[in-house]
Amino acid sequence: MTVYNFSAGPGVLPATVLDQIQTEMKSFNGSQMSILEISHRSKQYEEMELEAEKDFRDLMNIDDSYAVLFLHGGGTLQFTNIALNLTDKYHHVAYVDSGHWAQKAMEAAQKIDGLQVDRIGSSDNNLPKISAPDDDPLDYLHITTNNTIEGTTYHQIPNSTQPLVADMSSNIMAQPYDVNQFDLIYAGAQKNIGPAGMAVVIVKRDRLTSHPELSEIMDYWLEDQKHSALNTPPVFCIYAAGLVFKWLKKFGGVPAIYQQNLEQAKLLYDYVDNSKLFNNSVAKDERSLTNLVFGTGNKQLDQQFIADAADKGLVNLAGHRLVGGMRASLYNAMPTAGVKALINQMKQFEMNHGGF
Repeated sequence: MTVYNFSAGPGVLPATVLDQIQTEMKSFNGSQMSILEISHRSKQYEEMELEAEKDFRDLMNIDDSYAVLFLHGGGTLQFTNIALNLTDKYHHVAYVDSGHWAQKAMEAAQKIDGLQVDRIGSSDNNLPKISAPDDDPLDYLHITTNNTIEGTTYHQIPNSTQPLVADMSSNIMAQPYDVNQFDLIYAGAQKNIGPAGMAVVIVKRDRLTSHPELSEIMDYWLEDQKHSALNTPPVFCIYAAGLVFKWLKKFGGVPAIYQQNLEQAKLLYDYVDNSKLFNNSVAKDERSLTNLVFGTGNKQLDQQFIADAADKGLVNLAGHRLVGGMRASLYNAMPTAGVKALINQMKQFEMNHGGF
């Protein structure tokens, strides 16, 4: 039985990447040492890391005015690091409240003494507009481009007079964004980049200053000076991410995967929109391409669908515990065959439960 993993994270990895990891696990690049064993001071590591960074820069169109950092931990750790590294000038920031993870990022900033944190909009209704007062300078305006729990996305980012910081953890490289609109972009790796345990930070170098009061590994300026190798970096995560980057470049890059993501999302949304059993309440122009939420409106029926789907190899379809229902996470490595198998299962379930 073929298993399709619809988990919101860690997400599915490309099959060819997993095959290459398996092949090279005992001997990386002919070294007779595993990637788990090589030194981060070795030439082998340095060449691997530089190549991964170059491929990532190519995919995201990142020029040298930005630093690219491969850091320990996930996106959540950066909630605090960003606020500590980028608030030297005004000690004033704002967060667009678009959902659960945007709120968590804002709560982390609110714990920092002396930092004024404003809340923009509310996730209680539709996706809030990305806006902030022009006459009240901020160190940054924080947005979350894709909301994994609520199933919403900012497909277009308006030009802002305030410096923008973006959490792109769940749709980085899944759809095109202009890096140059942002002072900083960050993302946990475990959705479209690679395994859990690493965050990627893209930050304007002219925003970086030394912060000797911080632990060294929290200082973005110092990490950039040391090329993300101040201490032992997340070597395996960087290696696996590099393989994913090469897979995506071979696929045709972000424009090509974006077209696939549009097509896959349309297949599932079209079925839900025409279903008599399943529904999605997100405004069509705000719907996520990577985290598609749906349900029947009946908690017991939702649980039955999740169980039946798992029996057929369609796993991790339960919605987040805060909202219930179902969620299909269609990250870049999800094959179209998986989406079609899910739709076929939904059709069968609908026939069995009186939808037709």
